[in-house]
Amino acid sequence: MTALVQIARDGAVATITLDRPKSYNALNAALRRQLADAIANVEADATVKVVILTGAGKGFCAGADLKEPSTKTSGAVLEQEFRPCLEPIWNSSKLYIAAVHGHAAGIGAALVLACDLVVMEHTSLLTLAFAAIGLVPDGGLCWHLSRALGPRRALEAILEGQSLDAGFCMDSGLCNKVVASGQALPEAEAWARTLAQSSPLAGLAAKRLIRQSMDRSLSDVFSLEAQAQTALAQSGDHARGVAAFLARETPVFQGD
Repeated sequence: MTALVQIARDGAVATITLDRPKSYNALNAALRRQLADAIANVEADATVKVVILTGAGKGFCAGADLKEPSTKTSGAVLEQEFRPCLEPIWNSSKLYIAAVHGHAAGIGAALVLACDLVVMEHTSLLTLAFAAIGLVPDGGLCWHLSRALGPRRALEAILEGQSLDAGFCMDSGLCNKVVASGQALPEAEAWARTLAQSSPLAGLAAKRLIRQSMDRSLSDVFSLEAQAQTALAQSGDHARGVAAFLARETPVFQGD
């Protein structure tokens, strides 16, 4: 079987690379299966704290492979083949960074926005090409776009099938960093190494709180923060952090 996804490990950082460059990493059935397997692989590795997601060749991902026929309905493909790629990222205790170069189109853009953090090269685009083929955004894109852009701007972008450039994504909160051409992956790698040194318990709690705060009241989020803080304050990592702070040393977190 041809390997369409590559996994590389460097200490606490794993990099998953979509490796179908001749098709701009279009997500055919084989690539979807291998991507889900690769994510499950790194999720099962307790030594991995940060995962980088990127694509080989000239672009991040051209979206679903429209040239490949399927006997399933579009809904079935989304639920049975794309959800296993996306949902583990949303629910992961690890941090995911998307390193984007070239285009991330269609559900490729959904894959980018499923990640916790996004680095884009200045020439990169998130392309919402669904309207051109009579479809709506999927893979969670409507959720991400409406929260980042607001309902009116999100609808405009969807109806017009806009390509959102890196500057716009940065200004609207769809990405964290914009870098020069060829620098998305090196920047993501450097950032991942830094993040891997932080407390994984605190990182997971922050990730969950941010997600939960999107559709809850301020009072509810205040209570959720208090619950998370109670658990974290009793952890070994908190004790190590305080001791290192008082000693003016760099803490070494262990995730307990």
